[in-house]
Amino acid sequence: MTDNQQPAQTEMPFAIVQGTPVLTPPKDLYIPPDALEVFLEAFEGPLDLLLYLIKRQNLDVLDIPISRVTEQYMSYIEMMQVLQIELAAEYLVMAAMLAEIKSRMLLPRPVSEEEEDDPRAELVRRLQEYERYKKAAEDIDTLPRVERDVHPVIVEFPHKVIGQRPPDVSMDELLRVFAEVLHRAQMFADHHIEREPLSVRERMSRVLDIAQGEFVPFVALFTVTEGRSGVVVTLIAVLELMKESLLELVQNEPRGPIYVRAVGSTARSGEGTSTTENEADGQAAD
Repeated sequence: MTDNQQPAQTEMPFAIVQGTPVLTPPKDLYIPPDALEVFLEAFEGPLDLLLYLIKRQNLDVLDIPISRVTEQYMSYIEMMQVLQIELAAEYLVMAAMLAEIKSRMLLPRPVSEEEEDDPRAELVRRLQEYERYKKAAEDIDTLPRVERDVHPVIVEFPHKVIGQRPPDVSMDELLRVFAEVLHRAQMFADHHIEREPLSVRERMSRVLDIAQGEFVPFVALFTVTEGRSGVVVTLIAVLELMKESLLELVQNEPRGPIYVRAVGSTARSGEGTSTTENEADGQAAD
């Protein structure tokens, strides 16, 4: 192709039918008048329509002019029928209810000792309840929503190095066993006013002494005769030792006994575990 030659622009096809381009529309193409219809739902139900009719005219919900509202409601129903919109059954039920209320309002009321209830009372109650729920839904919709107003962000650190390995025993299992110890400690609660000095550092040293060598049961670290304050201080000491990576926790099965051992102990874990399991079973039997 030389510089003087220009690329020829081809005509865009009107349509492509089974891979064959159609350049001109067919002469006998017939499109029905109602082939394409677009419906925009303005109301979510009959109560929503009634509430709209009442608010548009600044009417009082507690004192509805039932005759005027009924006429406007029926006009809307007739318009929907003219537009060939499929009416839901609840719209027709509400029309029948409005007609009944209108007839009861027009008929003379018998004179009786007890005053007859207002025929509009049930309708007013339903409108007020619907208005409250609608207002609550609008308030909830204005709240920030994930993926619409806010978007979660996940930041990854590929070069981050974790120096401390998390323990194998979950916090839920640890708290479950501690709850059993705390329940046993409540039996030794006293009412002495004088306060006993309890040191977390001292209790940490005691826990390390107990956990040296073989695995010991987690419950063996606690002295239930010390009461609630004593076992709480022991738990804090255990958590501090775990935080400093000085204590190792092991659990062989879900919801099974927990065993502890000081990090760096040279005892054989298999024998220690079997021994401590027997001791734990003996304490559970007691």
